[in-house]
Amino acid sequence: MESHQTKYLFFTGKGGVGKTSLSCATAIKMADEGKKVLLVSTDPASNLEDVLNSPVTEKMGAVQGLKNLMAININPEVSADEYRNRVTEPLRDILPEAAIKKMQEELSGACTTEIASFDEFSRFISGENEGESFDVIIFDTAPTGHTLRLLELPAAWASFSEKNPDGASCLGPTSALKSSQERYNKVVETLRDANQTTFYLVSRAERSSLKEVSRTSDELKELGLNNQKLLINGVFKALDHSDEFAVKMEEIANKQLASIPQNLNGLERQQFPLLPYNVLELQKLRSLYNEKLQEKEVEQNLSEKNDVNSFIKGIDELVNDLTATQDHGLIMTMGKGGVGKTITASALAIMIARKGFEVHLTTTDPAAHIQDFIDQLGELPANLSIDRIDPKIETQRYTEKVLAQKGQKLDENGKKLLLEDLKSPCTEEVAVFHAFSKAIQQARRKFVVIDTAPTGHTLLLLDTAGSYHREVMRNTGMDPAKIKTPYMALQDSSLSKVILVSLPETTPMREAAALQEDLKRAGIIPYAWVVNQCLSMQAGIKDPLLKSRARAEGEVIQTIENTLTKRIYGIPYLPKEELLPTLLNFYSEDQLEKII
Repeated sequence: MESHQTKYLFFTGKGGVGKTSLSCATAIKMADEGKKVLLVSTDPASNLEDVLNSPVTEKMGAVQGLKNLMAININPEVSADEYRNRVTEPLRDILPEAAIKKMQEELSGACTTEIASFDEFSRFISGENEGESFDVIIFDTAPTGHTLRLLELPAAWASFSEKNPDGASCLGPTSALKSSQERYNKVVETLRDANQTTFYLVSRAERSSLKEVSRTSDELKELGLNNQKLLINGVFKALDHSDEFAVKMEEIANKQLASIPQNLNGLERQQFPLLPYNVLELQKLRSLYNEKLQEKEVEQNLSEKNDVNSFIKGIDELVNDLTATQDHGLIMTMGKGGVGKTITASALAIMIARKGFEVHLTTTDPAAHIQDFIDQLGELPANLSIDRIDPKIETQRYTEKVLAQKGQKLDENGKKLLLEDLKSPCTEEVAVFHAFSKAIQQARRKFVVIDTAPTGHTLLLLDTAGSYHREVMRNTGMDPAKIKTPYMALQDSSLSKVILVSLPETTPMREAAALQEDLKRAGIIPYAWVVNQCLSMQAGIKDPLLKSRARAEGEVIQTIENTLTKRIYGIPYLPKEELLPTLLNFYSEDQLEKII
């Protein structure tokens, strides 16, 4: 940490990169130095209690073992629920139940959750909630650019009924907000002030993670949030150089760091090593910034027994299960960014095609990583077809349609708000859903594998009053018993199989579990989980650090198996840049004989 320290610190990055560990370690370091510190989490999958080994609730409380550190966990789901109630309650006597239901679902997306969380934690910055009594306030996860842009729009503060008569935005009627525009202006000004606020961009030494942080950096800079620092977590250094697997892993990490995105090169950077232990409880958290303490913890951990036993089935068995009873169907990989949806979808499509089935592989991935994987292979099976649904094109078409329908009645500020609202992730999902409805129809005669599917929120939004599903049911002259809309097809477990993809780590597991609940709300039960990058599936690991990490994976895999799914499959950690051919070779007969 640098000598000059701002009062407000934001840690941001995607799930599983170590935001919570680093924000907690920073809070503890500053509390040890005598500063009065408040740690605030707005992470929906928050594990502050586990990391600090101290009770953390929605009320501010002291962290056990540290007199200068207080913590609070703002539950975004509770905040969003209260927010929805404030929005819809005044309208219950005015609007029909169907309209209220639609509005509530429109306010169930990630955007509303962000706005509601921002409404809660902004009080610590504006000084309304004891914020003035702390030297430093640390936030585990920062608001996105979309949230901040929405709050700055003048139209967002106009009367809901006047400016947006045809439906709720993800911000909702501003009568529902707890406080005024003046307060938000003050908060946004504070976030832009480099003397008051620092944004820590947390990443792993991996291409996808660094790309994500690169996009975040640009988005924050566009909003004038320029005081950024880069923290690269989990940098692997081999301990046993006779272990070829470990040496290769280190080489890849070094190569990724050498090709860091250009816009991140100018940022002050700090690296943290991959450790053989989970960074939980005060002493281990202190070790992140204390080299002597870290050496002691590493030595103690590596002296423990590190036998690795993993009985997780491979995705070759998932392919056998998917093709055992039928020659067609829809297979969708879902999960948070960076967990391995694309390689899972690509591998499943090729392995099913190699068994002789007709397969169509399509992606809605905006970065189109699927082509990168396919290009690694060279020759493809003749019975495999591949295309891409471009989310930008589909969203543009959808946006133009909505603006043409609703924009005519709005003034300039109203149009700006509507346009900003249409930039939300929910809009892209709805637009893409219409496009891949065609792919769903093909699944009745061949296997269709889709990389990235709509969330339960999107599906429910489409199924509320006036949606595509209801429109078809209402306007067609066919017998309703013979109609099967795309939404109904996704609910049909005999036709559609959702595969949730996670990593063998606590945060990605919790995020996937939340996604599973979201889908269940829409009447969709995921078929199976795939856990990607499993060190415990690799035979012959000798490096003690890797053996320790593999052992820790077993606890996560066991939790998934015991509490979240009946079917769990794994993809091994592959120390190669050409991941897809390496993965497919892993399941070749020669390799299987070698493992056995």
